[in-house]
Amino acid sequence: MDKVRLSDLIGKDIVNIQDGCRLGTVADSDLVIQAESGEIDSIILPSRNGLLNMWNRNNFTVPWSAVKKIGAEVIIVDLDDTHMRYKLSY
Repeated sequence: MDKVRLSDLIGKDIVNIQDGCRLGTVADSDLVIQAESGEIDSIILPSRNGLLNMWNRNNFTVPWSAVKKIGAEVIIVDLDDTHMRYKLSY
């Protein structure tokens, strides 16, 4: 994937291509970034109750490898039922 600025991601909705579900917004999430390379490792989305807390056990993780397309308004990800999206982040 080409280089993307963090400012270009802010405010974009994250949508799962498998079921069309809106998972959240980059502005409401945390990014896990590799310190050595500066590459994004994953996106941590908060629980649906709206509380942004990285240690909340209701958060879930979207690996950056699941990102398929970054558009003008949305980020398309490919997550199926067996993916980490359905497992709680600790």
